[in-house]
Amino acid sequence: MDRHTLDLSEQGLTTFPGPAREPAGIREVNAYRNRLTTVPDWLWDLRELRVLILADNELTELSPRISRLSHVHTLDLGHNAFTSLPDEIGELPNLTEYLYLSDNRLTSLPDSLFGLSGLRYLGATDNALTELPENIRGLSALRELRLYHNRLRALPDSIGELAALRELHLRGNRISHLPDSIGALSDLRLLDLRDNGLRELPDSLLCLPRLAKLDLRWNRELRVPDWLPELGAGDCVVLR
Repeated sequence: MDRHTLDLSEQGLTTFPGPAREPAGIREVNAYRNRLTTVPDWLWDLRELRVLILADNELTELSPRISRLSHVHTLDLGHNAFTSLPDEIGELPNLTEYLYLSDNRLTSLPDSLFGLSGLRYLGATDNALTELPENIRGLSALRELRLYHNRLRALPDSIGELAALRELHLRGNRISHLPDSIGALSDLRLLDLRDNGLRELPDSLLCLPRLAKLDLRWNRELRVPDWLPELGAGDCVVLR
């Protein structure tokens, strides 16, 4: 085993064991798929940690001490039972690669999270999110945003300020319309809007020069605009 990695994955653990060696120097902790309900205090003192995987456990709370992990670039908290996250999650200056929060019980995300200006991937699918704040614009480096299977009814106008965004996954929400600003996402390649309540589409979608796939399936009340065949001329649009 890499001396910089503590791999505890898939061992049926109900408590987090202490490290078998001096924890200094550990850069990755992988506790994927156990039955953990708590995280020990010593973990927050791993100042050289880069990757923390706590996915697929039974965690309900995350300590504010997570802010001590100033070198973490990848954080996986998916498939747990979190109902909220501490504001301190936005105090991780090097959280740039991957933040995975899917399959929890989140009804909102902490405002501080939207200050992670270097973050490139955010996954918060299969939660109970009802809205996104205007300050989502702070995720200025975001390339992929996955929010499918939530309870979103609309997108904020500021979504158009995510200039680096390449993929936007919104399947299985309750969105009835899109803001015109979505046409400002000049690097967007994939827009998944399946199974929403869409009724109309903004003309600004024609302004997306790199869009390779627009998936509109299972929006039964959608009024198909006259210009959609123009957008679909390159097999971009999926309607059925």
